[in-house]
Amino acid sequence: MVDRFTMPAEWAPHDAVWTAWPHDAEQWADGLDAPQRALMAMVAAIVDDGRGERAHVLVRGEGDEGAARALLGAAARHTRFHHTSYGDVWLRDTGPIFVTRNDEVSAARFRFDGWGGKYVMAGDTEVAANVMAWTATRGAAFDFVLEGGAIEVDGTGTLLTTKQCMLGGKRNPGLDARGLEARLRWALGVDHVIWLDRGLRNDHTDGHIDTIARFIAPGVVACMEPVAGDPNAGALDAIIADLHAARTARGERLEVVTVPSPGEVRDAAGELMPASYMNFYIANTVVVVPTYGVAQDDAALKAIGLMFRGRRVIGLPCKEVVVGGGGFHCCTQQQPTAPARPGASA
Repeated sequence: MVDRFTMPAEWAPHDAVWTAWPHDAEQWADGLDAPQRALMAMVAAIVDDGRGERAHVLVRGEGDEGAARALLGAAARHTRFHHTSYGDVWLRDTGPIFVTRNDEVSAARFRFDGWGGKYVMAGDTEVAANVMAWTATRGAAFDFVLEGGAIEVDGTGTLLTTKQCMLGGKRNPGLDARGLEARLRWALGVDHVIWLDRGLRNDHTDGHIDTIARFIAPGVVACMEPVAGDPNAGALDAIIADLHAARTARGERLEVVTVPSPGEVRDAAGELMPASYMNFYIANTVVVVPTYGVAQDDAALKAIGLMFRGRRVIGLPCKEVVVGGGGFHCCTQQQPTAPARPGASA
């Protein structure tokens, strides 16, 4: 069998995490101060006083870098800033997807169309190539639209995604499930694709998987149980049922674990938000989990803590980030550590 590049699971070791400084006031209806503080708190948690992983933060220039450093404090010592033009903070979607083979790290980049043409911002289509250049990472460009938040892998050949995002809308007209599966296998080294139906109401991304279901171990997936009065009850019940019916690349049934949903969370204008505890980021030493100031926060943090016994679970307020269209996972992209070459001595 020919060795192929594969996308590692998020819990595999990271060299670094990539994110960006919020700067576009048009994208943040409640102002920039709160999301800037929230995302720099996230970065500080991820670098974990130098015990975690390095952070790379995109900024527009010296002014942004100075403001970010002031919020980061000591965490700035473990952060590198890149002065560049970019649309906004969602590097999960605009950045490259790193893949590994033996002791190599490569990257895959895809066409980016502003989430089906809804949010086209200057500089976003160049982010993936720029990150690859800054990391001196070689890779391949694939001629189909794929956002990192639309996919979730368990590192052993199974990929999760949604029909709403990948098959609906304007992203890849003319490509059906079979055609997309072939491309995902080729680009990311997966063997089997599990299709869920749809995501949360008012999701800017049209049903990204990282707001509804996440792998926490090979063949083990977490999702949310609806709470009383949950506006997403129908979708969440369907997700649980579909996951229980699904099988992995090895032909085994998924193990499904749940946490409570945050339920109905509304922004300052009274609009329903696609709030989710699933939009966590698995870092080397911590798991950063979004919280919303609701009754379910504590139960969700406790449940997620039991899923990641080797990492500290840190809950951070995320409502101000979701205002801009995503959460902590949406604005991060991990850069994996090169695996040890098979047969290499320790």
